[in-house]
Amino acid sequence: MGVTYKYFGAPDGATAARVPISMRPEELGGDELGMNGMFTKIKPETMAAMVLTGIEGVPLHKVPPLELVVLHPDYAVVKLPMTVVDPLRGIGEEAVGAAAFIWSTVPDRGGPRDAFNVYQLLHEWQDFSVRLHEAGHQPYCLVWP
Repeated sequence: MGVTYKYFGAPDGATAARVPISMRPEELGGDELGMNGMFTKIKPETMAAMVLTGIEGVPLHKVPPLELVVLHPDYAVVKLPMTVVDPLRGIGEEAVGAAAFIWSTVPDRGGPRDAFNVYQLLHEWQDFSVRLHEAGHQPYCLVWP
């Protein structure tokens, strides 16, 4: 058994808090959790650290905490800082490659270690960032066992 992370966009915390929690991941639908969402096994804290450390040059110990939107016995919804997705929209191929390499060399951290896997993940997040921006949404993550 593991934890599932479903990243999605919503216009605000109130909307994100109304995520349908009784459904399994494959049943989630609606505007907030439709085709624009992403499933991954990467924790939101790790994702935030990966982007901010690799792209923005923020030291690992200065990565801001996530905001808890809902804590329920069966699930949680957290909000990621916009500083996690905004920097991804404007960077090119070289910056994504450099960020992947930087993250793969950061000591004492969780998440993927292979630079190519990080590179692929950052590209997925780059697409996600563009979709969020176009919809005027903020990034959230639904977490459940």
